[in-house]
Amino acid sequence: MMGIFKKKESRASPDDSKSDKSLLRPAVAVERLSNYSHKSPKLISANFPSPSMGNNMPDIPIPDPPDPGSQPAAYLRSIHAVRQRTRLVLDEAKGNALNHFDVDMSKFKDTADYVVAIIKRDYAGDYASIPPHGRWQHFEVGGRPRVTQLLQSWPTAIDTQERARRLIDLFLVSVLLDAGAGTKWSYKSKESGKVYVRSEGLAVASLEMFKAGAFSSDPTQPHQVDAAGLNKVTVETLARGMQVSDSNPMSGLAGRAGLLIRLASALQNTEIFGVEGRPGNMIDYLISHPTTQAASVPVVLLPTLWSVLMDGLSSIWPATRTTIQGKSLGDAWPCRAMPKSPPAHPWETIVPFHKLTQWLCYSLMVPMTKLLNVHFAGAELMTGLPEYRNGGLLVDTGLLTLKEEDRQRGLKIYHHMVGDGNAVEVVPTFEPSDDVIVEWRAVTVGFLDELLAAVNQGLGLEGAEQLSLAQMLEAGTWKGGREIAQVSRPITKGPPIGIISDGTVF
Repeated sequence: MMGIFKKKESRASPDDSKSDKSLLRPAVAVERLSNYSHKSPKLISANFPSPSMGNNMPDIPIPDPPDPGSQPAAYLRSIHAVRQRTRLVLDEAKGNALNHFDVDMSKFKDTADYVVAIIKRDYAGDYASIPPHGRWQHFEVGGRPRVTQLLQSWPTAIDTQERARRLIDLFLVSVLLDAGAGTKWSYKSKESGKVYVRSEGLAVASLEMFKAGAFSSDPTQPHQVDAAGLNKVTVETLARGMQVSDSNPMSGLAGRAGLLIRLASALQNTEIFGVEGRPGNMIDYLISHPTTQAASVPVVLLPTLWSVLMDGLSSIWPATRTTIQGKSLGDAWPCRAMPKSPPAHPWETIVPFHKLTQWLCYSLMVPMTKLLNVHFAGAELMTGLPEYRNGGLLVDTGLLTLKEEDRQRGLKIYHHMVGDGNAVEVVPTFEPSDDVIVEWRAVTVGFLDELLAAVNQGLGLEGAEQLSLAQMLEAGTWKGGREIAQVSRPITKGPPIGIISDGTVF
């Protein structure tokens, strides 16, 4: 097994440069679109037709989740548990029986119609071109095909698998830096001079740090991430790379630096990340995994990728997160809306989200699919992301309304924690562990499933033509949540409910 983790030779030998003409073209091309302000870049493989995950795939059985009765922690850490547990909160919501939100189901159609309108505006007649939700699109902000330019900057002798490794290196670190940055931070691109904020700003900043070798220990190969390189990261170096200052503050800077330092430790798992401790070496692990099917294309089980990210990176999360039987559960929280009768076991009161792990899954699947034609069996286990754009859409369209008692409590927290007496757009604000936030996130996951069916119906799509959940997130709910926030709160463009960020909550 260890043979696949020997240091990959990246540089061309004299004979290499003339051998593979196919590498003279980019692994991925980006088709320019007429309206970049609305439309995500369309990713087109230059080497194979862009695959639709799940189509024409051999029938591969997906393992069942662990038994919650005997293995509650393992169950709550599984991808299966997210949809199963949040569905219980959705059931409460449909009966307007939530603790913190009033639910007006008559507004559900308005929400679905809004999402349909945005997708029609940007993709009418070309719905199949909608890319899956992932970090790739954030790198392309402003219509600049940064990932393609990065691929084209590498020597043609760099093989496709090493190209994919480098993108996985970049994408994983970029996603880990993607916690809410706050409304006051921005980033000025060193390459274009343009200013970006929020997720797109974090994406561009992390890409430019990656290109400068901020995460690599090898001065001859700056375009990689490895454990030794991450050990060099400090709050100060991250602040410089992210252009953080007193006049340009970022929420949770220390928390982000801590995540990267702990990632360095996690990458020392040589079975998954190789002797170099590179995130990209997970590709070798996944392709050679006993559960991976070597059909006409590699077919990786989604739960195998999930285990790599959930278990392989478990040590990076703060120890203060929810635990059961002494085992950390990650992004999982007690929720009062969970059924209380019959008397519940402790695990039954907890709702898991694992938003970051899901965001990583969505984001890392894209380069593996685009460059290596890897398919993922069981991708339908993934859920909508319980974050403030998707959740904010439900509030701003009137489907959810925060109850007055909680609204007043949240405003007090805002003034106490944020302390911005001059703010015009004040929103109720809560800690991530607050039951308001847990309930909001849980019902968001459930309603995103409901919206997918309604949106496909509204678009008139049936059968194989239907949008996947990942496509609706990309072209509809995430984008719609951002756009309606810009109208509702034009100064901050922030969500209708604030979440206090420590740099490790996404």
